[in-house]
Amino acid sequence: MSKQTPKRSEPAPAGLRHVAVVMDGNGRWAQRRLLPRTAGHKFGVDALKSTVRGCIAQGVSYLTVFAFSSENWNRPADEVKALMDLFVQALRRETRELAEQGVRLRFVGDRSAFEAPMRDLMQQAEDLSAANTRLVLNVAINYGGRWDLVQAMQALQASGEAVTEQNLERHLCLADIPAPDLLIRTGGERRLSNFLLWQVAYTEFY
Repeated sequence: MSKQTPKRSEPAPAGLRHVAVVMDGNGRWAQRRLLPRTAGHKFGVDALKSTVRGCIAQGVSYLTVFAFSSENWNRPADEVKALMDLFVQALRRETRELAEQGVRLRFVGDRSAFEAPMRDLMQQAEDLSAANTRLVLNVAINYGGRWDLVQAMQALQASGEAVTEQNLERHLCLADIPAPDLLIRTGGERRLSNFLLWQVAYTEFY
């Protein structure tokens, strides 16, 4: 990642505070160029870095990216391993610089499926950047919208609170930030694929 700190340029369009991105199409992009699918995922990391810089420059407050869904475990084992290795490498390589740029890193999803060293890296990244306010980067990893709703309902039931939209929403993963204003799917598909099912009820799609 470049050492240059992004500068703000024109402010984001009025009302555009939170952008969500489904990071798909990387494998197909690589295959069209006769490259291994893993090469596409590596290019995807570079694309994410550019997106972060763009959000900072445009004054976007929140960026949520769908990096690895709970259904992605069904991919070939070698591809899953490559994705996990790439994620660990990116954490080790990029966390400090992101923090220096004022980015707060948060990881959204069920961490129980990951090995302890990876969970530790995620926690360290969150701790290092916890005080930053320039951009909040939510990385959805082992995340699914249905899982989010189920865990929220379980938490609501355990709390003894009345079952209302407001109470349920308070237990969702992104309860403390505004719902996305814009959803971008990089692979060009026109479906949600179990991403932020509750939160994108009124989101514009691109």
